[in-house]
Amino acid sequence: MGGRFLPRKERQERLAIYLKQNPFATDEELAQRFNVSIPTIRLDRAALGIPELRKRVKHVAEEAYTQIRSMHETELVGELVDLELDKQAISIMEVTEEMVLEKTQILRGHYLFAQANSLAAAVLDADVVLTGSCRLRFKRPVYLHEKVVAKAVVKVKKINSALVSVYSKVDNEIVFRAQLIMLMQE
Repeated sequence: MGGRFLPRKERQERLAIYLKQNPFATDEELAQRFNVSIPTIRLDRAALGIPELRKRVKHVAEEAYTQIRSMHETELVGELVDLELDKQAISIMEVTEEMVLEKTQILRGHYLFAQANSLAAAVLDADVVLTGSCRLRFKRPVYLHEKVVAKAVVKVKKINSALVSVYSKVDNEIVFRAQLIMLMQE
């Protein structure tokens, strides 16, 4: 916000709008964005009836995991936070030390693919979903402690196959893109 303080009512209105568009923003990110303290953000959320990030994510994830047919929830790479079967899904993956190259602290590419591939399988409403083919684009390196938000969108669905696009972002910047043809069986 650049050092400008907003009146409480206006800040809370903007906070509610921002959280609708960015439901996984942390209190720390919100405090920085609105140029206020973390306790102020917590008070604003409480006044608006918006739960903390962990509870928001947990509630959405619990509902989403119960809908997946093609895999067990432990097989999904990343944490599923939104799912509309045969339409779209979102997962979040936090990059840990075990996932990066020791020398450069860059995320190993197969983690980005695994997140995208498992999300593409989870979004489809079928008992068995396998990858038929894929086209991948790595746009920039991802580093230790970054948070990768992947969104899968079902573009075309036929009887036994589907085209799924996955866009992976860090701070709203696309870092990875995949076009996957998924094969399905009932």
